[in-house]
Amino acid sequence: MIVKKEPRLKFTDEERTDPALKQSVKRAEKAARKADTAQAKIPKKTVKLKEQEIDLKTGKSKSHLKFEEIDKEKPPSLLSHKVRNAPGAMAAARLHQKLRETEQDNVGVESAHKTEEAAETGVKVIRNGYHSHKLKPYRAVARAEHRLEKANINALYQKALQENPQAASNPISRWQQKQAIKKQYVAARYAGQNSGAAAKAAARNTGRVAQATGRTAKAAAEKGGQAAAFIARHKKGFLIAILLLMVLAMLMGSLSSCSVLFESTISTLASTSYPSRDEDMLGAEAAYAAKESDLQYEVDHYETVHPGYDEYRYELDDIKHDPYVLVSLITAYFQGEWRLAQVQGFLSEIFERQYILTETIEVETRYRTETDTWTDEEGNSHTDTYEVPYDYYICNVKLENFDLSHLPVYFLDEDKLGMYAAYMATLGNRPDLFPTDQYPNAAGKQDFTDYDVPPEALEDATFAAMIKEAEKYLGYPYVWGGSSPSTSFDCSGFISWVINHSGWNVGRLTANGLLGICTPVSSANVQPGDLIFFQGTYNTSGASHVGIYVGGGMMIHCGDPISYASINTSYWQSHFYTFGRLP
Repeated sequence: MIVKKEPRLKFTDEERTDPALKQSVKRAEKAARKADTAQAKIPKKTVKLKEQEIDLKTGKSKSHLKFEEIDKEKPPSLLSHKVRNAPGAMAAARLHQKLRETEQDNVGVESAHKTEEAAETGVKVIRNGYHSHKLKPYRAVARAEHRLEKANINALYQKALQENPQAASNPISRWQQKQAIKKQYVAARYAGQNSGAAAKAAARNTGRVAQATGRTAKAAAEKGGQAAAFIARHKKGFLIAILLLMVLAMLMGSLSSCSVLFESTISTLASTSYPSRDEDMLGAEAAYAAKESDLQYEVDHYETVHPGYDEYRYELDDIKHDPYVLVSLITAYFQGEWRLAQVQGFLSEIFERQYILTETIEVETRYRTETDTWTDEEGNSHTDTYEVPYDYYICNVKLENFDLSHLPVYFLDEDKLGMYAAYMATLGNRPDLFPTDQYPNAAGKQDFTDYDVPPEALEDATFAAMIKEAEKYLGYPYVWGGSSPSTSFDCSGFISWVINHSGWNVGRLTANGLLGICTPVSSANVQPGDLIFFQGTYNTSGASHVGIYVGGGMMIHCGDPISYASINTSYWQSHFYTFGRLP
């Protein structure tokens, strides 16, 4: 078959009922069923097989014919059909060209030629449509197998997380572990499918070894140059890493252990560092800031730029962004190094999503007082006063800043969101790239606040399960729309994940959705494990932020990063909404 069949993973009853694995197992098994259904729709053909059978008494060999139904091979592509018929196609093209050269002199020839070309076009359309129809079941299998591969990898990842929860202690280790599982899965799959062809491949490639070696040497030299440039751009990070390794080496006193640690640290540093050149990253930031400057000018001079109205009313958000969010988003989108010229179109697309400038016109009927003086027949002068209606035009100008940190979820898939979260967790290992004195909106490196939950509170098994799950993700960065360890979290995504893995099954809810399933609780009766809701933290109605109250005036929530925080600060007190108890 052209489409390689994904392995069907087998799950135990315990795995199917385990709250931490249930959803991923269910998705994998559902994807497997769909893949099997698609595979069953592949057209079949009957082949004749010849089997040899030896009679043990006489020692003679007998032949038997056996008929077996197998999948038909995928039809050859139209491209290969055209290639096989290339001489005929070229001859036909030359004939049509000659006819075009002479048809202007003869109306009859021109008419007949156009009729012939139309007929040929019709035949091609019919053939292409027929070919596309024949390929439909094979395309369906390919799509189903691709979805199954993603579901299988996710199930294996969730299982690995359960067996080794400390591996998900931060976005970096989580991302690395998922990539490792994906590589192992793909390697195992292709090893099983290609083992029979290994000998043929080896023989076929023998003559190419010398050529490949030359190419490899050249590529190695190029990679070496790139690596040197990368280290030069991140020399501070590498210097810190090397110093730490030297200290650890002295403490551990083990050369082999130090070697493994060194490789792991360098790998982590490389995978979470911005790979692009400083001039490209700074150039992208400058280009985006220039777009913001043009927008600010238009807003400041709106009456001059858009004249003609009687009154202007404004509702304007601030124009600003975090340059680390911008660079992290671009780097994750392009999955590695990029150049400034390459991302100009993407910058415009981001800008149009972040800033929405709208103009609405209201027309009011207003009245002005006018007088009319006139003289009657007797020569007496009179003055009449009356109200005259007229249209009064009001221009309402609204600028919405959607917040750049809310955009990655619209541009990135789950894997790329994981890369984005890793870059934001480390600031690309370039805290010096956007110093706050020059870039006041740049994020700073933030460490999470830890807290020792009172032991008596942990005697409640349900609350203890919530805290155990929630503390796995301390230090994860805030990612708007994020709802799992693979993407990091926003506030409601974090709470939804924690309670879904602590005995509830409520799905992915917003802060207001979580409030809707809770029973209101007064401040006097609040207990550890109750949810705490806030309002007005951004422009939305109802609850806009949520955390888990842990007692002692503290909560654990997804700020930036996920952390413990006091609810008694002036900020949280000014936005406090209510407490809620889960059912």
